[in-house]
Amino acid sequence: MSRHFPANLGALLVALALALTATNLRAEPKHAIAMYGEPALPPDFVSLPQVNPDAPKGGRIVFGEAGSFDTLNPFITGGQPAAGISAYTVETLMGRSYDEPFTLYGLLAESISTDEARTYAEFTLREGARFSDGSPVTVEDVIWSMETLGTVGNPRYHAAWKKVGSVEKTGERSVKFTFNTEDRELPLILGLRPILKQAQWQGKDFEATSLEAPIGSGPYVVDQMEPGVFISYRRNPDWWGKDLALNRGQWNLDEIRTDYFANPQAIFEAFKAGAITSYREGNAAKWLSNYDFPAIASGDVIKSEIAHGRPSGIEGLVFNTRRPLFADWRVREALILAFNFEFINQTITGGTQPRIASYFGNSFLAMEPGQPAEGRVKELLEPFAADLLPGALEGYALPVAEDQTNRKNIRKAAALLEEAGWTVAEDGVLRDAAGAPFAFDIILTTGQDEMASIAAIFIEALKPLGISATVTMLDSAQMKERTTNYDFDMTHYIRSLSLSPGNEQTLYWGSAGVTEPGTRNWMGMASPAAEAMIAGMLKAPDTTEFAAATQALDRVLTTGRYVIPIWYSDVSRIAHRKELRFPERIPLYGDWIGFQPDTWWYQD
Repeated sequence: MSRHFPANLGALLVALALALTATNLRAEPKHAIAMYGEPALPPDFVSLPQVNPDAPKGGRIVFGEAGSFDTLNPFITGGQPAAGISAYTVETLMGRSYDEPFTLYGLLAESISTDEARTYAEFTLREGARFSDGSPVTVEDVIWSMETLGTVGNPRYHAAWKKVGSVEKTGERSVKFTFNTEDRELPLILGLRPILKQAQWQGKDFEATSLEAPIGSGPYVVDQMEPGVFISYRRNPDWWGKDLALNRGQWNLDEIRTDYFANPQAIFEAFKAGAITSYREGNAAKWLSNYDFPAIASGDVIKSEIAHGRPSGIEGLVFNTRRPLFADWRVREALILAFNFEFINQTITGGTQPRIASYFGNSFLAMEPGQPAEGRVKELLEPFAADLLPGALEGYALPVAEDQTNRKNIRKAAALLEEAGWTVAEDGVLRDAAGAPFAFDIILTTGQDEMASIAAIFIEALKPLGISATVTMLDSAQMKERTTNYDFDMTHYIRSLSLSPGNEQTLYWGSAGVTEPGTRNWMGMASPAAEAMIAGMLKAPDTTEFAAATQALDRVLTTGRYVIPIWYSDVSRIAHRKELRFPERIPLYGDWIGFQPDTWWYQD
């Protein structure tokens, strides 16, 4: 007895098997996602470990900010946005726990799904998520926000959006993003994108500066403001998310206010007078000498030192390598040699601050100064050996001045400048082959007195080399315009870095920033090695490979000689009114973000 089967039965069975396999392997929705490994907190956690879950509600905190503001839209390149708009009034699909290097827990989204290779991310919104006007947060709002921020406005969101191949609404409260690029960080990056209300922007130019605050779903709403003078946020009593476990013990203050001043000294005087209730001190010497006013003596103001475990980041004077003057690495190294850090540090901070040795210094992600690349780091860098600058593979460390004269380093600097085509003419001026003098300008913001003092010492140190430098002080609006368009020779530069660097590194160091305005690549670097290391970080399957790629990137950045580094604080110093309290447990990142005012409370 014969059996007759359809000719295409084999194909049908294969298709059925694949469908069943896909169904069986379909990722289950989870309450959280970690960059590597598993989240520390279970689905039924009741609060974050670094909060006081029973913190009382009420009171206020007042910050001081130097400069001004002229827009309430922080998502564009134009204008100077008011402090706190995004952090206080707008939420994301998922929220960070700053007690973990990079783990997200559901916020607007109750869950996230992704596969092992992280080729997609599917988010399911919480049923009760609401904007501050009471309207529901919808999948359409999510899709519009992602696309708008990914294509217009500030370019910091654009790179990740280009890696999204398709978007699909998969349910009344669910949306799926499928990626076209291998990047394990993308599900987390999308989880941290601000979600705005689409209807608010109908018929409006999203990129125009405006004093209309975005309608968000966050714990605060804008209460009062006067452009350039102050902005005040009021805690929303109807905030939809106040009872979430992720938010318990956070956002306790009834009012968060920022007052604007002409310069940092005016802020400090306002703090001493009681108008400002929290002040962050960046100078260790001043922390020891300037806090002898009556409120300290009476105990009304408390000095708190907050430990942290975050990388040093980079701060100092940045070269704009788009300028021909600074295109040659030997010129940049010469000026780094002429910068007498030891003398400047002693003069400005009393020698109390450690120097920034590399971009990811003070962490396991850092290169070892002076040591050659080894193991996996060396393997990653060797394909780019022909383009790497000296020291990337062999080892590099910042120069150390022997004394105040810094003669030894000045001689080395002169030799490098001569090698680069610069010679001292009979008039004592350093000139190139065409006779043009070596002269440049350092732009700073009015009120940057400490940086102005650093620049003044540096300028004097350059004179024996025949180099002429000047300082130009600008208001905050002018500084924003000049740096957005890279219209400067040298300026003050600071980039805070985390223990979970990822897609934002492209915005910081990617070659598109050489010409594209508004990126954070102020130095104008274009390094295939750096971009390859960033790609390696994003594809890394585990922490070992991730650390190697980041250490390799650290070598490329540091040996690029793009910044003359100064110092960093290995502890943070905050003086505040005694009524302002914070939890005993300090998160991994210390007081960087997710600490003040997030977890603080007011108590008489």
